[in-house]
Amino acid sequence: MTRRGSIRRMRIHLQNPENDPLFDFTRPMWQAAVARAPDAGGEHDVSIGIAQADFLAAMRDAEALVCDAGVIAALFPCPAPRLKLIFLTNAGLDRLAPFDWLPPGVALMNNRGVHAAKAGEFAIMSILMLANRVPAMVTSQRQGLWHKRLGSVLAGRRLTVVGLGALGAATAGQAARFGMHVTGVRAHPAPHPACARVIGTDALDTVLPETEFVVLACPLTAATHGLMTRRRLESLPSGAGLINIGRGALLDQDALCDLLENEHLSGAVLDVFTPEPLPPGHRVWSTRNLIVSPHVSADDPATYNPHSLDIFLDNVRAWRAGRPLPNRFDIGRGY
Repeated sequence: MTRRGSIRRMRIHLQNPENDPLFDFTRPMWQAAVARAPDAGGEHDVSIGIAQADFLAAMRDAEALVCDAGVIAALFPCPAPRLKLIFLTNAGLDRLAPFDWLPPGVALMNNRGVHAAKAGEFAIMSILMLANRVPAMVTSQRQGLWHKRLGSVLAGRRLTVVGLGALGAATAGQAARFGMHVTGVRAHPAPHPACARVIGTDALDTVLPETEFVVLACPLTAATHGLMTRRRLESLPSGAGLINIGRGALLDQDALCDLLENEHLSGAVLDVFTPEPLPPGHRVWSTRNLIVSPHVSADDPATYNPHSLDIFLDNVRAWRAGRPLPNRFDIGRGY
């Protein structure tokens, strides 16, 4: 296939992971995606594999590969002489750094956008849980204590969303519908319609002392690793709550546990951790007023693969037209 579409046919391979059948691609799934986007789906030559032998055979002539990060980690580098595009069904690709496995001249794409709706709903659910003291209620329940905890509505309360990509923007949008005062934080502080204000990451310290809820929704990069230090967590007002749907290494996890135990912070909902999975006996399991979500906040089995294929075909459309790829991953920035 040429980039401007004089030939519509492209050799595409979809490689399913060997150990996660819930998110397997199927032929009917592909055909349904093509029906939704016939201009991009075309008459491509498409194969679907699970075993390593399927992958190696397909890479002899595949021009585009669709798979998850686990496939790359297990099977790359490999001979792929005709490969032009790799579309990964993950949004965060930090586990694949330093990207020396990427063949020269191959465009790498992530799945930015696929998680937004589910993550936004998970985040607002978590904010509502914190506002209504649900983590503290769960702690009391484990102890067999009848201890009334009173909550408050969200309207007018102050939320800081760190990262305004797909996850953070969806979170800010949901919070704005509840009437919250939303401050967005991102590297380049352009305005966002769901935020009362947007500040740069370098100004984060100025808003934490007035923040009631923090949602971490940014990618893990060299600039964001350990962003929420002990000092920053301590600068939150007494009774504040925290939600992490980004990456575990964005915050000082031990400091968070300490501040929950001494009740400086009223509660936390964590979907990501260091390490993952959490081993038996890890202190996070028993920290008071903390709810553990085992990295499931953004994945919806009913919609994940169909939406992923829609995003992939949108990028194929851009590739054929010679336009920038909407989901091209910038290795330098890390997202």
